[in-house]
Amino acid sequence: MGAILLNRDIPTWLAAKPYLDVRSNDEHTLISYQLARALLKLHPEVDEVTVLTAILFHDVGWKMVPVDKLADSVGPKPKYPELQRVHEVEGVAIARPHLHALAIPGVDVETVLSIIDGHDTRKHVISPEDELVKEADKLWRFTSHGVKTICGWFGTPPKETVAMLEDFVLPQMLTKDGRAMAEALVAQGQAMAWLDDMMKLEDAR
Repeated sequence: MGAILLNRDIPTWLAAKPYLDVRSNDEHTLISYQLARALLKLHPEVDEVTVLTAILFHDVGWKMVPVDKLADSVGPKPKYPELQRVHEVEGVAIARPHLHALAIPGVDVETVLSIIDGHDTRKHVISPEDELVKEADKLWRFTSHGVKTICGWFGTPPKETVAMLEDFVLPQMLTKDGRAMAEALVAQGQAMAWLDDMMKLEDAR
């Protein structure tokens, strides 16, 4: 586990994990954590422990949202957009006692909670740490795991899902580095989505 998480962050992960067993949020969180670490290497001025602590707890609030409404609460045209805000509020309520109990050195609990409280619905950023949490969270959507998961949510094929991400999510990237990473993942996603067609075209020649 140490190869995936910094030793310092293992207790934080274990505290958050019981709340992440809906809509693949456990896997999403670990991938977002690694994406955040990649962004932190490019932004050494940003406080690492704050970003990674917030990432590990950012989506615990989805545990409190009815399972049958999860898929319809996100995307370009959500049926229940208010649930995005609900999961942030519930996430703060869940994270607060755990963060106080963990007493992570260098972590200001209220700072982390303020990042969780608005990581999806708040359009502006409140700190460099908030910006990287938002960025890592969005970047997951472009990964192969993100594309596969989103295909399952909406019943859309990979080609359509990658196109939606390029049109809807890519313009929302906040940093030059985050956008570059997203564009690279879009290119990979497009290649994978079209690979079978291109191979068939080659075989037909």
